Amino acid sequence: MTNPLLQTWQTPFGMPPFESIQASHFEEAFDKALLQHQAEIAAISNNSEPPTFENTLIALEASGDLLNQTSNVFFNLSASHSSPDIQSLERNLAPKLAAHSAALYLNAALFQRIDALNQTKHQLQLDAESIRLIERYHLDFVRAGAKLQAKDRESFAQNSEKLASLFTQFSQNVLADESSFCLTLTKDEELQGLPSFVRQSAQKLAKDRGLTEPNAHAFTLSRSSITPFMTFSERRDLRKTMWNAWCQRGEHAGAHNNEPIMKEILKLRLAQARLLGYKDFSEYALADTMAGSAQQARDLLMRVWQPARLKALQEREDLKKLSGLNDLEAWDWHFWTERVRKEKFDLNEAEIKPYLQLHKLMQAMFHVANRLFGVNFKEVNNIAKYHDTVTGWEVTDANGQHVGLFLSDNFARNTKRSGAWMSTYRDPMHLSTSVRPIVVNNNNFSQGPEGQPTLLSLDDARTLFHEFGHGLHGLLSQVRFPRLSGTSVLRDFVEFPSQVYENWLMQPQILKEFALHAETGHAMPDDLIQKILDAQTFNQGFSTVEYVSSALVDLALHETTDLDALNFKDFEARTLKAIDMPPAIGMRHRLPHFSHLFSSNSYASAYYVYMWAEVLDADGFDAFLEAGDLFAPEPAHKLYEHIYSAGNKQDPMQAYIAFRGRAPTVTPLLTKRGLA
Repeated sequence: MTNPLLQTWQTPFGMPPFESIQASHFEEAFDKALLQHQAEIAAISNNSEPPTFENTLIALEASGDLLNQTSNVFFNLSASHSSPDIQSLERNLAPKLAAHSAALYLNAALFQRIDALNQTKHQLQLDAESIRLIERYHLDFVRAGAKLQAKDRESFAQNSEKLASLFTQFSQNVLADESSFCLTLTKDEELQGLPSFVRQSAQKLAKDRGLTEPNAHAFTLSRSSITPFMTFSERRDLRKTMWNAWCQRGEHAGAHNNEPIMKEILKLRLAQARLLGYKDFSEYALADTMAGSAQQARDLLMRVWQPARLKALQEREDLKKLSGLNDLEAWDWHFWTERVRKEKFDLNEAEIKPYLQLHKLMQAMFHVANRLFGVNFKEVNNIAKYHDTVTGWEVTDANGQHVGLFLSDNFARNTKRSGAWMSTYRDPMHLSTSVRPIVVNNNNFSQGPEGQPTLLSLDDARTLFHEFGHGLHGLLSQVRFPRLSGTSVLRDFVEFPSQVYENWLMQPQILKEFALHAETGHAMPDDLIQKILDAQTFNQGFSTVEYVSSALVDLALHETTDLDALNFKDFEARTLKAIDMPPAIGMRHRLPHFSHLFSSNSYASAYYVYMWAEVLDADGFDAFLEAGDLFAPEPAHKLYEHIYSAGNKQDPMQAYIAFRGRAPTVTPLLTKRGLA
């Protein structure tokens, strides 16, 4: 049989032909792709000609097409629509791909060429973007062990292979715990307090999971399922059941326990960091960030922590007063917060949600992109899909020229990992020809009943806009080199384009136009909009504390060097005690399921980046408020030119200053969260 992964795809927009792709095709495709890439790398590193920008860096950038294409399809499927066969393949592929990557970065002849170019870069008459490419490649190689000597190089490569396998195992364990849990309720007394939209979503979920009990309502550990349950269920015992299931993912005894995996990951990370001359992994991880060090990151977190903690303690007193509970617990917080919000602001989630229809909010996010950047979105139905709920949109610029393809995969399912993320099936570049991207946004919303619109919470709506901000960062990229394109920026800068985009959602003119009632079609009333705006800083103590505590635990964990005796539950407790964690608030992510930290190295010792980027986003959005126009042409053009289209062409702080005209300040962040 012909392997579709090895063919030229004659499909609309060059989408992968999902209807023809089977899990069994990937092994052959990866084998051929790896051999092809190895041959390309050998040709570059063994070139007898002296190193030039073209025969080394451009050649590197142009290599690995088949490997990139195959990897993009496989790893998107493993995250969005997995299967036992895909998971088995992933376990086998992880060390093989890690070994390939290590061989690339530890290729002495190749690094010698890159190092020579780096030493003479300012004499080569190159533009700034090309010099940036040399610098980033050189740093990539150094941070991946290129300067190590023989024995250390071997250890580094072996550690990288082990880490890749452990990351895969950690992620699959979390998915196993999430997909296996389901709280099924059938009796009216078990459903007390749940509004109709929550019940309807739970009934659809029960149907999707094949539950046959009469009046079955299913609740899972997807945030879009558990959060409304915790907010509205009057059954404290069932809220506790859900909370414990949420917290204990990755911690259960048996095959899916992540604790030994986490410890091994930490040991290998520490070994890698020390091979490269760093005292701990945190020092290594943050050396190549805007923050520059764990201390800089911690200073920002603690500046926010102190006022947030005080605000959370006051919020707790409000909850205790209204509930009459002296033993307020973490599983009570969402439930009683909703009632305090009703009392203080005459506002509740059930009143807001009918106005937040998914399809209308997608129109809103497209509208904002059009007003800011002149891009248009047209739904296309002739594309190949890996799941029938995926929608596709062709993106064009103001002149009608193709910009890219945007895919929206919005709904939770048990073959999909939790959370929300942006990814690509094809990355943008402008080497010999212009290649435009295929970008996908993944969310985990609860799909509405058949024939009815999907309704979102405010948090879900913010997530929708957040991920679309990442999507635009990929779609609008006008960078020549793949290594510098789209979202390939420093980790504490990559969240800026996503987080700043969230700000447009909560503007009255956007809500007035797109927040239309699902039944009546009426626009959200002015008094409801005002109540939402008045309540924006409500419960920000809780929200800030659950996030910042997780970020501080992450930093402390990756500064730890005595790992043999490490008990993760005790470590969490000690670290939280040291910062005076308020009672009845849990970390946003406990360590045994903290995928940001243990599914790759990307966010390890770097969960702080969301707060770092929020400094930029709060300060940056003020440019539009100061102009008195949400779509003011001058800041919109600068935002496009220096941020969304610019990838990693320049240092991120220089990029921010080019957009804003100055460095950011922290005050707008504190004001936005009600912590000033």
